[in-house]
Amino acid sequence: MDQRNIVIMPGDGIGRTLLPEALRVLDAAGFAANYIQGDIGWEYWRNEGNPLPQRTLDLLERHKIGLFGSITSKPKDQADLELNPELKNKGFVYYSPIVGLRQHFNLDICIRPCRTFKANPLNFVKRVDGRMIEPEINVVVFRQNTEGLYSGVEWTNPPGRIRSALETHPRMAVFKSTPSEDMAISCRIITRHSCRRIITDAFLYARRCGYKSVTVCEKPNILRETSGMMREEAVRIARDFPEVQLWETNIDAQMMWLNKNPEDYGVIVTSNMFGDIISDAFSGLVGGLGFANSANIGDDCAIFEPTHGSAPKYEQLNPSIVNPVAMILSACLMLDYLGEDEKADRIRDAIAAVISDGKVRTFDMLRMVGGPGVLSQGAASTREMTDAIIKRL
Repeated sequence: MDQRNIVIMPGDGIGRTLLPEALRVLDAAGFAANYIQGDIGWEYWRNEGNPLPQRTLDLLERHKIGLFGSITSKPKDQADLELNPELKNKGFVYYSPIVGLRQHFNLDICIRPCRTFKANPLNFVKRVDGRMIEPEINVVVFRQNTEGLYSGVEWTNPPGRIRSALETHPRMAVFKSTPSEDMAISCRIITRHSCRRIITDAFLYARRCGYKSVTVCEKPNILRETSGMMREEAVRIARDFPEVQLWETNIDAQMMWLNKNPEDYGVIVTSNMFGDIISDAFSGLVGGLGFANSANIGDDCAIFEPTHGSAPKYEQLNPSIVNPVAMILSACLMLDYLGEDEKADRIRDAIAAVISDGKVRTFDMLRMVGGPGVLSQGAASTREMTDAIIKRL
């Protein structure tokens, strides 16, 4: 088989450290590919006024597969301050490049597995009948990835025609006396087509992987139209999957229940911001962001990434101390997508073996405060953790 072409986008901060570690593991597992560098991130915002250059979009248009590291994002005022002087006041506006990628390629299906590795000291534990137990968590969050509050339709000081249109809604009456310059508006946009796609994919995944339930997690008692549409479509689609139970939870109650009985849940499907929140919350029960991996999948393009940030405070540490597992697990999701299940499972088994053995642990797994001194206290470096995984392979 010809080698695949994969666009690698290290991005910012620790992304530039961790993505090469994932490539080392892929190589050790016998996965052959041509890796093509794609430019993305803060450096390109500062120097070009665009954190997602057209040349990177062109590469992804051509090759359809991307492996992504991490991004630095800052509020609007800070982003403007860091723009190179010759680019200031020329109309450049910072916009999250990963959100831009999702919308440009309609990567509307986001899959975020949250699974425990046995003997991980960061796993969730609870007291039952006077004894401590460590329940097995195996949750997969399906997050609608392009709509909702992350659609980017928002204004500060909304134009008159926008405000006039909104004021046709009776609920806007309470804001009538608020000057437009003191008002910021974000639109939560949900479409029926996208609801059907994400919910159907969630049920198909549950059927294929043997999950007993799909939980639609929204807030239809308050967000009656947008969450109401998600719930309505879930009820309709569930009729085609009689072997999979449909559960319904409100996002606020779900956050409480996941700290009581997270092992009860299987596949969870939800809208964009709720999916972002709940997947991070579940990841905290299975080791934290050092284990949080994700897939962004569209009709003919897919990008795989850990969900942690760029952690600039750790970028300059040499040797690096950050946990590479989330990045490596994201590469496993890429292998799954490409039909390389055997290689993906071997890597996951190697990670599980290293964690179960307990001899090699990064500082987060040892509950240390990150810093250059953690290595002398027994924490493994980034490279040592990768080496241990490769040795198990």
